[in-house]
Amino acid sequence: MGELNFEKGGGLLPAIVQDYETNEVLMLAYVNRESFDKTVETGKATYWSRSRNTLWVKGETSGNLQLVREIRIDCDSDTVLFKVEQKGGAACHKGYRSCFYRSVKDGKTEIVGEKIFDPEEVYGK
Repeated sequence: MGELNFEKGGGLLPAIVQDYETNEVLMLAYVNRESFDKTVETGKATYWSRSRNTLWVKGETSGNLQLVREIRIDCDSDTVLFKVEQKGGAACHKGYRSCFYRSVKDGKTEIVGEKIFDPEEVYGK
């Protein structure tokens, strides 16, 4: 996979995550070389957590795994697109199907997404 340019983003590439059947954008995360290689190896979306400074397999705690069905690379080789099968129905750690569950209308934010689970029950927060 020599065509990915990890140096351009300081070792991290944005990973856009999309439902492979509906094309709904579920989330944006980051991958480094190790997490990208792990994703390719296992078929499970594995990201680099910037806040925890470690690898994380999406759904490891919540059970909402992302099984990668297709990987695409953008024209500049500095962004990847993971088309995934979202297990458990929710991609967002706040319990929503998509991390993009809010919309701005007339200068106000409103929730437009479907909440799938209660984060306090899943994560104890």
